[in-house]
Amino acid sequence: MLSTRQLRYFVEIAECGSFSAAAERLFIAQSALSRQIKDMENRLQTPLFERTARQPRLTAAGQAFLPRARSLLSELLKASEMATQVGNGQLGTLRLSHSSTVPMSGRVLGGISAYLEQQTDVSMDIVKLSSEAQLQELAEGRLDVGLLRLPVLRQREGVQIIELYRERLLLAVPPGHALARNTPEQGIGLGQLKELPFISIPHPQRGGLSYLSAELCMRQGFFPKAARVVSRKTTQLQLIQAGFGIALLPESMQDIAPPDIHFLPLADPDCYSSVALACRQDPTALVQQFVEHMSRPA
Repeated sequence: MLSTRQLRYFVEIAECGSFSAAAERLFIAQSALSRQIKDMENRLQTPLFERTARQPRLTAAGQAFLPRARSLLSELLKASEMATQVGNGQLGTLRLSHSSTVPMSGRVLGGISAYLEQQTDVSMDIVKLSSEAQLQELAEGRLDVGLLRLPVLRQREGVQIIELYRERLLLAVPPGHALARNTPEQGIGLGQLKELPFISIPHPQRGGLSYLSAELCMRQGFFPKAARVVSRKTTQLQLIQAGFGIALLPESMQDIAPPDIHFLPLADPDCYSSVALACRQDPTALVQQFVEHMSRPA
């Protein structure tokens, strides 16, 4: 079996036109270079060069072998560079998911766009999953990164959760709602929502935005009253628009909401929601680079 070193030596001699010039460029003794070429010829069972008094000339076998030797060295270089890039997190496909209440807009989309501009050889496959499904996919190795809303009630072994940032919660109401016409300057107090139907009610075993909304209401002494139609997904925007009820939604949801939904400020100072990033505790270099990028302050 020929070695890559022998291939490189052979190509260098062919390009330099002499053993002495090739040896000088390769920083080896001419005798050592000649031995390597002789070993190649023995293995191939055919001469590659005609030794003449003036300079070596490629034989017919050498002329046929030269372009393939160059191609092999080029492919090896590409493979080496690819391995280095993958190992350094500069090449590959990042499998990312986001919950429905973490829209691909604003800070999230800006962070992803900036990352892809920097890492031109990285691609991204994005899907939408619930927080619980994201954590399961991460734990089982089918997902690289998840973007979700805190709190998370059920943690998965081997998965870490990193809080990225907080954003205001706003009250989303249907077109023409009375609160939209009479919003106090200081904002809407949660206590005013006691008798209003909420289109997002928490699942008993799930966290996220609906859980946080219920927790904030309970601090005011009431549990959100369920609307006749409820949803914990992006569908809730259409339900609000259709007049089924109200919801506490993060400020970024305005980016994807129908234009006739009213987003009203809340008076309560604790009405904030946190976006978090989830990944395995033993991330690849590709994932680690993305995590570090998204964790930087805006």
